[in-house]
Formats: sequence, structure tokens, C-alpha cells
Amino acid sequence: MLTVMLISAALTLRIALHGHEVTIPDFAGMTVTEASQAALQTGVDLNIENKFYSTTVPAGRVLSQAPAAGSSVRHGWQVRVTESLGPQQVTIPDVVGDPVQEASMEIRKMQLDLGTLAHIGAPGDPEMTLAQTPPPNAGVDQPRVNLLLSSAVNASTAFVMPSFVGMSFGAANRAAIGLGLRVAVIGGVPVAPPVLPGQPAPAPVAPSGLVAEQSPESGFRASKSDVIRLTIQAAGPAAPPAAAVPAR
Repeated sequence: MLTVMLISAALTLRIALHGHEVTIPDFAGMTVTEASQAALQTGVDLNIENKFYSTTVPAGRVLSQAPAAGSSVRHGWQVRVTESLGPQQVTIPDVVGDPVQEASMEIRKMQLDLGTLAHIGAPGDPEMTLAQTPPPNAGVDQPRVNLLLSSAVNASTAFVMPSFVGMSFGAANRAAIGLGLRVAVIGGVPVAPPVLPGQPAPAPVAPSGLVAEQSPESGFRASKSDVIRLTIQAAGPAAPPAAAVPAR
């Protein structure tokens, strides 16, 4: 009798736990309306979590889902889906230098989403756009633009990274060291002549040429002891040094 009672209790518990389970349908390729209706009929909750551009799935249709189709879940379980925006047909606007209000309006006018807003201390008016990602006219997979904005926050050891591009290595190196940065050089180092027996080793040869690229790029937050990577191209006439912009 005790065994029968235990078996009956186990069956009751199993029915209570799994009696309301449903199987998730395959929403991929459905329109959002069709997917919503299928979710309602199945007994799951549909949540459009992301939107991405796609060259294969038409706009307004489901691009992917989680959990996967065929999964067994409890009644009322939330299924996260990604909606396709179709092929990218918008251009990323250039909002650097604009107040955040104007930048936001321009971004939304292009049917893009305003993403993360980060702040760093910088002189001048607050809430001005110092940098953006993705950059203007870039090809993107998601309609979201992130902005770096100026702030009056006190950051005595932080500053806005200046542009070293176009400067000679010597001028860029001095300016970077003056800001407390550590310089890493890519390219531009001449081949040292061979050392003959009995002759002293030559002094280290400094890189020559102009700065073609830098990382991090200008406009981003930097602090003392950060590493700045400078890519040096063939030697040419040096540009005047760029002034560093200290943070407030």
C-alpha cells in the first residue's frame, strides 16, 4: 500500500510540473504579426529583443529566436526573437561637434536608435558630442549609434586624446610623453647598419616619418600611463604639433 501511495504521489508531482509544458514553434521567417499569433496560440510570450539588418531575411520578419524551435518550456515562457530590418538603406550621420539634443534628433531622423551615452571631462560646453561609433557613412549590422559626450566632471588625471596624425614622430612622441602617455611604435624604424668587430654599437635609431594612424583615436578618453600606438609612414614634411585638450 505504501508503495502504491509513493508511485501515485510521484505521478501527481510529474503531472503538476510538466502538465502545462508547451513546444516552441519555429518563428523564423514569420512576420512579427504571424509570430505573435503563433505564440498566443501556443501559450508562450513573444519578446522582440533586437533588430538587425539582413540581406537574406526581408524586413519585418523574424531573423532568429531563443529558445530554439522544438524546445519544451512551461506555459507562459518568454521567447526572445530578433526582427530583421532587411538590407541596410540608411547612412550613418556625422554628429561629432553637435549638442546631444541635435545629435539625437539627427540619429532618429535617419531611423536609427540612440545607443550608449558615455561622458568624459572636457573643457567647453557640456553634453557636446566628442566622438561616435560607428563612424559616419559606415556599414553596420545594427541601427544603433553610441555617443561620447563632454562633461564637467572633474577628472584631473584624464583628458581627451588629441590627434597625432600628420605629426612627425619626434613631435608626436614629445607631446605624448608630455601627457604622461606611453608610446608604442608600429613601422618607421630604419634598418641599423651592421656593427663591425672592434667598433662601438651605434646609438638607437629613432623612428622617422609621419604618424599615419593612432590608437586610441582622437576624441576618446585617456589617462596618464595609457599606451598610445602610433603607426609611422614614410618620412615627409612634419605638421605642426596638435594641442592636447585637458579634462576639467
